Amino acid sequence: MISIGKTNTLNVVKIQGADIYLDDGTSGKVLLVDKRPPACEVGDTLEVFVFVDGEGHLAATTQKPKAEVDEVAWLKVVSLNYYGAFLDWGLPKDLLVPFSEQHHEMEVGRFYLVKIFMDEKGRIAATTKIDKHLLDESVYFKEGQKVTLVIADKTDLGVKAIVNHSHWGMLYQNELFQPVKKGQKFEGYIKQIRDDLKIDVSLYESGYGKVESLTDTILARLKAKGGSMRLSDKSPPEAIYAEFGVSKKVFKQAIGALYKQQLISLDKFDGIKLVD
Repeated sequence: MISIGKTNTLNVVKIQGADIYLDDGTSGKVLLVDKRPPACEVGDTLEVFVFVDGEGHLAATTQKPKAEVDEVAWLKVVSLNYYGAFLDWGLPKDLLVPFSEQHHEMEVGRFYLVKIFMDEKGRIAATTKIDKHLLDESVYFKEGQKVTLVIADKTDLGVKAIVNHSHWGMLYQNELFQPVKKGQKFEGYIKQIRDDLKIDVSLYESGYGKVESLTDTILARLKAKGGSMRLSDKSPPEAIYAEFGVSKKVFKQAIGALYKQQLISLDKFDGIKLVD
């Protein structure tokens, strides 16, 4: 079954002059609308994005949009008319945000966080009213699970992030060791599911596997620096992240493990040193 607004793998079933027709075996033929179609033969498969054209017919393109249906993206307004605002989403035909789907009047040249959806007529559109498409509570995620995060608005506690394009999560300020901007996309992790089923997330992996990997990195870095490094468990989180890209908690666990193995010595002034 062809998924509209998504990338599909379709078969080339007919080539008639410059026209190439695709099919998945169940949904009927779809015209490839690329002005410069790829070289292909009947029987080949192509990865294409499927959408509904202006006449209501299914069409396909090998061009990749910046986001697909059910995804959140940070997109720029390129034009306005009496239908609404139009966004650059990487395809020749710009993406419409109808006036009814705008929190406030949108402006040309500005970026907005939007959710892409299918309207009741099967047309692809976008909305800035993303709250109605996102859930606050979750029983589906597990602690430590790797997820996609899209940065949203700042709060008193930290930064709200959209988890896997479907749920709200919270990144706490005291656990952020790098600057983040609205619309940025990161790989992150589920830190915990709270008792109220709200989601806390992190940009950094936790757990023994991460610590074990970091110990090897620390030893290699110490050897490259002549056996010593002016970092310790007393160093600020920003300095630790700048050097190793991990939280202070994970760093402390790693150097603690190395200290117990008598591979390093610790000094709050001189940092860490390799033990001869």
